[in-house]
Amino acid sequence: MRCRRLARQPCCVTCRPDSRPMLYVTRFWCKSLVLLLFPGITSSYGQARTDAFLTKLFSRNTNPLFRSVIRNPAAYRLQIIYTQIDRDRQNRPSFRHYYFRVDSTEYFNPASTVKLPAALLAVEKINRLNNPAITKFTPVQIDSAYSRQTHAWTDSTSETGLPSVAHFIKKAFLVSENDPYTRLYEFIGQGEFNRSLHAKGYPDTRITHRFVRMSADENRHTNPLRFIRPDGALLYAQPAAYNPDPFDFRRVAKLGKGYLTANDSLVNAPFDFTERNRLPLESLHRMLQSVLFPESVPARQRFTLTPDDYRFVYQYLSQYPGETNYPKYDASAYYDSYVKFFFKDSLHHAMPNGLRVFNKVGWAYGFLTDASYVADFANGVEFMLSATIYVNSDGILNDNKYEYESVGHPFLYQLGQTIYQYERTRQRTHKPDLSRFRVDYEKRRTDSRPVVKNVEN
Repeated sequence: MRCRRLARQPCCVTCRPDSRPMLYVTRFWCKSLVLLLFPGITSSYGQARTDAFLTKLFSRNTNPLFRSVIRNPAAYRLQIIYTQIDRDRQNRPSFRHYYFRVDSTEYFNPASTVKLPAALLAVEKINRLNNPAITKFTPVQIDSAYSRQTHAWTDSTSETGLPSVAHFIKKAFLVSENDPYTRLYEFIGQGEFNRSLHAKGYPDTRITHRFVRMSADENRHTNPLRFIRPDGALLYAQPAAYNPDPFDFRRVAKLGKGYLTANDSLVNAPFDFTERNRLPLESLHRMLQSVLFPESVPARQRFTLTPDDYRFVYQYLSQYPGETNYPKYDASAYYDSYVKFFFKDSLHHAMPNGLRVFNKVGWAYGFLTDASYVADFANGVEFMLSATIYVNSDGILNDNKYEYESVGHPFLYQLGQTIYQYERTRQRTHKPDLSRFRVDYEKRRTDSRPVVKNVEN
């Protein structure tokens, strides 16, 4: 089954006047339709896709490193999705997706990008509790009840000194801290995490573990926790949970020629990612689109968020660590472009004036990934860009010898600038009204609290 118009143009979704999404043509929804009609089919996006438009556009960039990577994309396991956004007279968006070597069957480690669905599902779960006394800002205390579980009763970086789902999300988005993801995972539960994403149309996703060293069995067990009032009175208790659902590990994913063990012993065999987290780039890109442009996807694929939830998510996807009061991050270490890979220039850490990036990045095992929506309020420019690149020339995993700074970050910066400069000159019939994405950001207050440094991310 395929869309008849696929051969004529790239993917494009627009909206009806009544805000219900109407399909003109999209590879995303073709696959979703197949899964709806034939639910027993395992999703597979097929062979790698590359659009000639991107190949031609990339040829304009003469940067030697950029050209070297583009000419050898398989060596870097490179995948790129670029989405043009155009508006009609009523400011309704339509989307045209372009692909460069996108293939969901080629594994890349999603690393911290899984914090995006974790945050969205956690807020959605709070909303499902339907308890006015419990919001994302309500203090939550996490207990332990199984092997290697740890508790989280306090948080010195929050304004109240107590953890909350909102504070976990701030830390997961602002500088991509790892422990908040683990706590969101424990609140959602492994089984619910996966079932929810599959029900929303992401059958190729797989969330199997926290970001701490645990066995497969330990990761199936999640902690008991309780929401409390500021005075400690109990509002709601969630018992410990266990995920009985099986995972499909038939697609083997092994990389490299060797890896270091926890005690630094070298094993001369590929590193096995088969049972690790899995989040294909196209799924990540679509998740970001669904939260920024919920009207552009079918209702079943949206996350159940309130208007305040959307405002909160937009703020902390785009706010800078140095603007934030809680946590009070060291602005010199966690500079404005710290987690904005497409604008992360090694010489300058400032972001362009009048521009904000709503994004989630991840880096681990030599993989660098970024899924971004760029809104240039000063020039009336908007677009989406997602990419992943693998920089591990020696083929050894876990040795922390990756070419992040010499290849990965410079390439992603060049990629971002290639698309951004093209968008600056691209003709639009209607200039976008981006007021929906304007956020009243915090301003760092001067106080005597020490700054937060050296977080694990």
